[in-house]
Amino acid sequence: MFRGIVGGMSTLRLVTGAIAALVAAPVSAGSIGYAQATNYFKKDSRPTLYQPLNLLDARDATAWCSATSDPLNELLTFGFNGPVRLDELRINSGNNFDANTWNDYSRARKIVIRSGKQSQTLLIEDVRGAQSVPLNPPMLGSRFTVEILDHYPAEDPDASVCVTDIVFVSEGKALNGPWLTTKLKYDKATAVVMGTWYAGFAGTPDRFLSLNFDGTFRYSYEPFDTTRNKEKVVTGTYDASSSRIVFEIGGKKHGVKFSRDPGKKAGHTLTFEGELPEDLKGDWRSVP
Repeated sequence: MFRGIVGGMSTLRLVTGAIAALVAAPVSAGSIGYAQATNYFKKDSRPTLYQPLNLLDARDATAWCSATSDPLNELLTFGFNGPVRLDELRINSGNNFDANTWNDYSRARKIVIRSGKQSQTLLIEDVRGAQSVPLNPPMLGSRFTVEILDHYPAEDPDASVCVTDIVFVSEGKALNGPWLTTKLKYDKATAVVMGTWYAGFAGTPDRFLSLNFDGTFRYSYEPFDTTRNKEKVVTGTYDASSSRIVFEIGGKKHGVKFSRDPGKKAGHTLTFEGELPEDLKGDWRSVP
C-alpha cells in the first residue's frame, strides 16, 4: 500500500472504524461557515446531488464531484465564523457511497490547501474511508482553498473526480461533521450569495463579508496598518430570496435588493441597493 509524504510531512494514517471526534459536539468559536466550489458535476440538472456542502457532513452517502474529468479547473473554498488553527484534515476521497461508486469515479491523489501566504501539499492514499492528514506546521486563518493537483483515474477516463468529505480539525476537535447534516440542505437563493465577498484594492482586500449556509453572516475589517486603524467585526443574520436580502444586525432589519453580476475579471460582483450600515455598502467581488 502506498503511503507518501510531501514537503517533509508525516505519513498519512488511515482512520478505520468510527472516529469519535466526528460525533462530538462542535466548538462554537471558529465553526464552519460554508463550502463553495467553482463548479461541480450535474450542477444545472441535479444541483443538490454533488454540491460542495456535501464535503462537510462526514457521511459516506454524499460527495462533491468535479464538473469534468479535469479537477485542475476546480477550486474549493471553505470559510469559518472566525480565525481557526488547523492541525489536521480528515479526508475521505472518492465517491464513497458504496464500492461501485468508489470505483466508478476518479479519486483525489494530491491536493494543495492554502490560506493567505500559507500552503501545504498533501498526498492521499487510494483507499476507501477517512484518512488523517496532519498539517505541519498548523495553518491559521478563517478562509481556506483546496485544489486537486492529481488524481487516481477511474476506468472511464471521462469520469469526474470526487471527494466524499474534508473534516477540519483543531486541537483534536472536528469543526464539521454529521451534526451539520440537517443544516446543509441545498437552498437556491442562499447558494447564489453564499461565501466570502471582498472589498478594497484588488489583490489586497481589507474588507470581508462572509455569508454562511446557516443564515448567519460575518463582516470584518482587517486593516494592514493596525496602529492607525482598528479592526472591526460585525455579525448578524440574513435571509435571501431571488433578488433580495434581509440583514438583521443588533435587532434591526435592513431589507435590500441585490444583484450578482459577472465582474470585469474572473468572478462576480455583489451589489446592494437600499439602506444598509456603512460597513456593508459598496460593491463586493467574489475574488480577492
